Amino acid sequence: MKKIINGIIAASMLFAGYSCTKVDNYAGPNSSFQGNIIDSVTGKNLQTEASGLQVELKQLSWSDNPDPLFIPSGPDGTFKNTMIYNGHYSVIPTQGAFWPVDSILKDISGVTTQNFTVVPYLEIVNLTHVQDADSLVMTFQLQAPRTDGLPQIIDATEFVNNTTLVGGGAFISQFKDQSSSTVTFNSNWSSAIAATTYRTVVHNLQPGWTYYARIGVRVNDSYKQYNLSDIVQVVMATK
Repeated sequence: MKKIINGIIAASMLFAGYSCTKVDNYAGPNSSFQGNIIDSVTGKNLQTEASGLQVELKQLSWSDNPDPLFIPSGPDGTFKNTMIYNGHYSVIPTQGAFWPVDSILKDISGVTTQNFTVVPYLEIVNLTHVQDADSLVMTFQLQAPRTDGLPQIIDATEFVNNTTLVGGGAFISQFKDQSSSTVTFNSNWSSAIAATTYRTVVHNLQPGWTYYARIGVRVNDSYKQYNLSDIVQVVMATK
């Protein structure tokens, strides 16, 4: 009799366990959200770098105060995430070298594309580069698409790397550490800055090497990301 009672109890517990199990029928994250971050001045994709900005998503379908999901930018000003849940989202590009923008509401399902246009803090124009013996000399000017309330300009730096991934997050440190590679401002925008042609120099480039270089300039906002120039390729002559 004791064995029979124990068997009934065990069976009851097993049944209770099954009855309490819920089947998750919610579809997995199989949608894609992608797009371009467009420079309002040039009409082209924003010159940036890997993770130079983030696209922030908040799913409003299930919560009024959801945790954000961030999609980092690619160096070409694109963004893409192929593992997004279907739903209704608040979306905003943020943490980049541009003026804050308003968020938008977007329904994401399947392959969803959304472009954003942003106003960069600064534009690097009239860029030149010249190889001088073992040095790379770059000159440039700055333009400010919007000046009212522009944060102070911190500095402009010549970044050099041996791959096309070059910028504030990818550079050869021995070149950036040279005093001649950076122009320090720590000042507000002015007509004098707009009228000046700036010059940076990086020394001790190795003969026979191929380098990639660009100028980055940053302002004193919350993120201190760089507005970046086009990338130039420099092939050093062999001795």
